Amino acid sequence: MLGLQNYASSSEGEEDNEKAETEALHLQPLDREHSLSLAVCAAPDVVPIGAAAVARTLDPTLKEVCYNPRYDEMFAPVKGPEHPDMTMQQRAPRNTLAGYVEKAHINAFEFENQRRTFHTYGYALDPTVDETADGQSYVGDLQSAYDDNGKTVFESPKPKKMRKQEKNDNPEDIEGFLGPWGKYENEVTVAKPNEQERAELDELLSKRHKRGRIPEDKPLEEKSTLHIKDAYDYQGRSYLHAPHDLGVNLRSNAPPPKCFLPKAHIHTWSGHNKGISSIRWFPKTAHLLLSGSMDCKVKLWEVYGDRRCIRTFAGHRQAIKDTAWNNKGSHFLSASYDRYIKLWDAETGDVVSRFTTRKMPFCVKFHPDNSKQHLFVAGTSDKKIICWDTRSGDIVQEYDRHLGSVSTITFVDDNRRFVTTSDDKSMRIWEWDIPVDMKYIADPTMHSMPAVTLAPNGKWMACQSLDNKIVIFSALNRFKMNRKKTFTGHMVSGYACQLDFSPDMSYLVSGDGDGKCYIWDWKTTKMYKKWQAHEGVCISALWHPHEASKLVTAGWDGQIKYWD
Repeated sequence: MLGLQNYASSSEGEEDNEKAETEALHLQPLDREHSLSLAVCAAPDVVPIGAAAVARTLDPTLKEVCYNPRYDEMFAPVKGPEHPDMTMQQRAPRNTLAGYVEKAHINAFEFENQRRTFHTYGYALDPTVDETADGQSYVGDLQSAYDDNGKTVFESPKPKKMRKQEKNDNPEDIEGFLGPWGKYENEVTVAKPNEQERAELDELLSKRHKRGRIPEDKPLEEKSTLHIKDAYDYQGRSYLHAPHDLGVNLRSNAPPPKCFLPKAHIHTWSGHNKGISSIRWFPKTAHLLLSGSMDCKVKLWEVYGDRRCIRTFAGHRQAIKDTAWNNKGSHFLSASYDRYIKLWDAETGDVVSRFTTRKMPFCVKFHPDNSKQHLFVAGTSDKKIICWDTRSGDIVQEYDRHLGSVSTITFVDDNRRFVTTSDDKSMRIWEWDIPVDMKYIADPTMHSMPAVTLAPNGKWMACQSLDNKIVIFSALNRFKMNRKKTFTGHMVSGYACQLDFSPDMSYLVSGDGDGKCYIWDWKTTKMYKKWQAHEGVCISALWHPHEASKLVTAGWDGQIKYWD
């Protein structure tokens, strides 16, 4: 301000000075004695309509107020529109997510002390008693509380009485040295029972043995029913003899030159009351079909001609699990959940032999060599593979290395070896008649494989894995899994769905748990066809060994269907 006052002050004429003072007059300070305050608010006073003054409000979250508010200011409602959909619980004040928590009057350490004491000793101070009480009221194990005088976990309890032990730590005393093995006072070390205790033990053991023993069932009357009148032809040949007038050479060893996908349903065999568990072609010719069912019966069906049911074999008390033909087709085995394996004459319907180890057989298979047709192997629920001789009825070999029940048996390498799979999610390879596995295959990624099929050329094994895949193993030398060939798309988790190759090895067919039938290309693993075959589970699918496009499926709906 002083600088501005002296601005343009010089020794020039008075006119210049007067002019400069006049121009800077508005910058000079006013005289306080003769000045008036001109600070006036330009905004007019506006009073709201219907109110004399604007009421002040307090934020309810404030902890400190810098002035003395009135009563109506302190308890005024919170401003703003009220949510119309809020419940009473949502309107209530709260300081946690669950609600409003008040400070407890109990000390945090004391609370933790009583909680740990209750979990350790079984008692604690009664929390319902007021602080003015004498502290002698407890909850829980009152006797322990009074015995320990209410000691908590942070106080040392009453010391326990230690039993006296004989001591002799002198190593020079060779005969009497005890070390830490000295006996306690009044310790009784006699383990031999007296006569009365021995009698009681014998009685107890006999009861346990009797309770654990499976009661022997009376032998069931085995019978078979012939359903056709022309069981023998004009030359005296039975229905086991393959016909010649079909236009198909059923005795040929060569597969069809090229196989095709089936397109139509041509026949249904229905005669079983319950689901079917196993179907088997007649050896080599496949002019007959054997089926085992959960209705405890085995039936033999015609594949050509009128496609009749030829004979029914009834001789089991419980469901059939597996069936197997011998090489000639004159006899077959049936394994059932009643723990019996029975050898049947396919022509007369009589039972030739019965075999049992009092364990459930899950799979049966004749030895494929013609010179060893009197031997068959069975995988049982007690983790063993048992070999029987049908001539004597005796067990001639046991293979006991698996850790779970045995699911499948497959002969490979010109029948010198066989492969077994089990519920222990492993695969074992055995030399014939040597009860020690020569190879053990198990991988953390492997699942149980309840169905295995050997390829027609004998080089590959297709295994139905319970992680909804079909995995392929080499059947020669190393038995290595082929990681490049995996067939997926179906649902078989929990079901032992039997699978099969087409005779020319161009396709792979399998059922699934939803009743569908799937066909994949063997070379590309691409799914070619799927269709709804059964209402229940499609438990088995077999390709006819002499027909280019015919296959049979069996399901838990009790039906067997023929497709072409």
